[in-house]
Amino acid sequence: MKPKLFTTYTIKNLSLKNRVVMSPMCMYSSTTQDGTANAFHFAHYESRAAGQVGLVMTEATAVVPEGRISHEDLGIWSDDHIEGLKIINEGIHRHGAASAIQLAHAGRKANLKNDIYAPSALRFNEQLQTPLEMSTDDIHHVVMAFKEAARRAKEAEFDTIELHGAHGYLINQFLSPLTNHRNDNYGGNKENRYRFLREVITAVQEVWEGPLLVRISADEYQEGGNTMQDFLYYAGEMKEQGVDLIDVSSGGVVPASINPFPGYQLTYAETIKRETGIATGAVGLITHGLQAEELLQNERADLVFIGRALLRNPYWSKQAADELGFSLEGPRQYARAWK
Repeated sequence: MKPKLFTTYTIKNLSLKNRVVMSPMCMYSSTTQDGTANAFHFAHYESRAAGQVGLVMTEATAVVPEGRISHEDLGIWSDDHIEGLKIINEGIHRHGAASAIQLAHAGRKANLKNDIYAPSALRFNEQLQTPLEMSTDDIHHVVMAFKEAARRAKEAEFDTIELHGAHGYLINQFLSPLTNHRNDNYGGNKENRYRFLREVITAVQEVWEGPLLVRISADEYQEGGNTMQDFLYYAGEMKEQGVDLIDVSSGGVVPASINPFPGYQLTYAETIKRETGIATGAVGLITHGLQAEELLQNERADLVFIGRALLRNPYWSKQAADELGFSLEGPRQYARAWK
């Protein structure tokens, strides 16, 4: 019997050839510092597609220049970025993989020389500057920036969009009471804290008909942060809005001590899937095929997001297939060494 890891998975109008997803990971490699993709990005993403990843997702890609994590991040705030992103997609699609782009705004975690913005004027740590508190006009501007980024993602021929609502970046900052101290319609109770993400989702859906994912941090590792009940509320609202899958990570909202271990975030994905019925993606020190197969067979998540293991080995899917005793078809150019 074929391992579940290598069965097809349909998400909205997109069929993935298997359930292996390349997790978005910052590369800090836009050497011109204007957000454009270059030869590194083309080779980096295509090699994972050649390695038989089912869905290849780009790194956090900034919807506005002041929303970059660093000056070297990829951008999608200008039509000038479309050409390079389209080349990335050509490489991914050449190997039968689907593509995704993670749309992001760093908020107070932007390590830039210019002004940075956040829901509240609270800096992340002593190394980063204090952000400016966003006005309602600033909020509307960023919501529209996500919408325009989604339009460009469509023109660049991405198959899927993921909104980055995790790891302490801007959407996460609005969601968390640790970072959102506003007293207007975007702060206070969880309904108001969700408002920014609600508006971003609505705006993106006006120009995007494909699968829509959201990454969240389902544990903030500090008292006073969001609880699992809060995350279940957010997940239920996202499902109601038509989000197709939640990519469940954790941490990054505030400086915190985390003790990672293999699969340490799986219970969050499992709980959200079970309690709300929305599809989830599991991520976090998933390194072996047997580990990935177990979580799928036990219906703890629907997709498996692989991060650092794919940095070490672009052909992780082949390694996982070998562990599971499955003959995975590879690129014809590599047939002599694939079996």
